[in-house]
Amino acid sequence: MSGWRPGDRRPDRASMLRVDQAGEYGATRIYAGQLAVLRRNCPEAKLVARMAAQEQRHLNRFNTLMAERRVRPTALQPLWNVAGFALGAATALMSEKAAFACTEAVETEIDKHYSEQLAQLGDDDPELAADIAAFQADELEHRDAAREGGATQAVGYPVLAAAIRAGCRAAIELSKRI
Repeated sequence: MSGWRPGDRRPDRASMLRVDQAGEYGATRIYAGQLAVLRRNCPEAKLVARMAAQEQRHLNRFNTLMAERRVRPTALQPLWNVAGFALGAATALMSEKAAFACTEAVETEIDKHYSEQLAQLGDDDPELAADIAAFQADELEHRDAAREGGATQAVGYPVLAAAIRAGCRAAIELSKRI
């Protein structure tokens, strides 16, 4: 990958950090909502708890980078708190497969988002790129685990996944700016 060249737009690292931190925060809230509903010792809850711990680790890292680089968080964080928890709880109330459909849809969009960021960064910010690449690998594991757990078998999967993916894209765009 090459870095910035004359005529290229420079990557907006502050915006990248803001949206990535917001996304990881939203993910922790989605999983909190799911865990509030799922039966405590069911296999699905154990998997969700493991994924939630990884998302918390990602969030902690982005919080550190934001503090070091003096980047403000999104002003929409209170909204993502409520919306994330509600989405997680609602999908878990539908079924375990619907909870996994939520994870699958979110992680599909995040994979796309992280790929775009890595392309924009090139080798311009190796520290941030390394974190994004490592977290992207975790997100792909989550997506694949959700698929193995029956995400695509959830009732109404195509509509549910499309709606969640559209919501993720909107949240990404809003969190970059606000």
